[in-house]
Amino acid sequence: MVTTVARDLAIDLGTANTLVYMKGRGIVLNEPSVIALNRQTGEVLATGREAWQMIGRTPGYIVAVRPLRGGAITDFEITERMIRLLLQRVGVSRFTRPKVVICVPSAITEVERRAVTDAARRAGAADANLIEQPMAAAIGADLPIDEPVGNMVIDIGGGTSETAVISLGGIVALEAVRVGSFDIDAAIQNHIRREHGIAVGERTAEEIKMAIGSASPTGEDSTAEVRGRDLMSGLPKTVVLSAEEIREAIEDPISSIVASVVRCLAKAPPELSQDFLVRGMYLVGGGGLLRGLAQRIERETEVPVKMSNVPLEAVVLGAGHVIEHYDALKGMFMGVRR
Repeated sequence: MVTTVARDLAIDLGTANTLVYMKGRGIVLNEPSVIALNRQTGEVLATGREAWQMIGRTPGYIVAVRPLRGGAITDFEITERMIRLLLQRVGVSRFTRPKVVICVPSAITEVERRAVTDAARRAGAADANLIEQPMAAAIGADLPIDEPVGNMVIDIGGGTSETAVISLGGIVALEAVRVGSFDIDAAIQNHIRREHGIAVGERTAEEIKMAIGSASPTGEDSTAEVRGRDLMSGLPKTVVLSAEEIREAIEDPISSIVASVVRCLAKAPPELSQDFLVRGMYLVGGGGLLRGLAQRIERETEVPVKMSNVPLEAVVLGAGHVIEHYDALKGMFMGVRR
């Protein structure tokens, strides 16, 4: 009989996307954090990219839901089902029970922490530990977190934006706001509804953001044509949006994110503040890819901002590094007080 050795896993359980890193193999899964359910039977119809394609396009009895919203778990049962499906897809069975490290927002509550670790164990993990996303991001961005220097990471995800100052392997200052990419998309949806009388879905709003969205003028502003449903007549209608108009529409969530970075800088010990001026702050997370955002943060904080080489994968690569060097780095885990 051939015995299969469980390969330990790192999971970045993001509001927008879920990534899985397998020990010795690297990233093996990168899909939207969406699950499609039949509301009448409770049956799971699809997960990941397939379920994401269904958002806004399903009959009433089929719902495409995101188990995490604003960095918080909105539905524990669905989150557990999603973790179980993730583990199945990467080959975990009753016979292979891996150790799992899960990246979570630092803002999650004690109850949510326990729910995530319990869900992972019930889904087939031999052991489950949590690591804070900013800490994992700093490891993934190759920052010298064990040295007595100030490392600053700005992690802008789908539902939360977290800024952390890390020194000597610990978080010295942290500022987290439940504002992220989805809030930027929602601001675009609301603007188009209010100013143009058109209803557009969240996927369309995201496409507009990627096409012409920016946090500060970039000097290459363009326009985008958008089709949606006219709220008065119910008929399809097309409007042309400008980059400047979208910039104004998303100003509220952007200024909340920038303000949280400023607050975190204010909390940092003066000795470490000198390090940021030399070393800069590191921007990770999908939300950090918004045009002009790095320049806007740099302008308002007067501290250099550097983009991580792998902004979308930095968190899971950091957790993967912990999995590869488990015994040496297990001190990084969030303590679940019993």
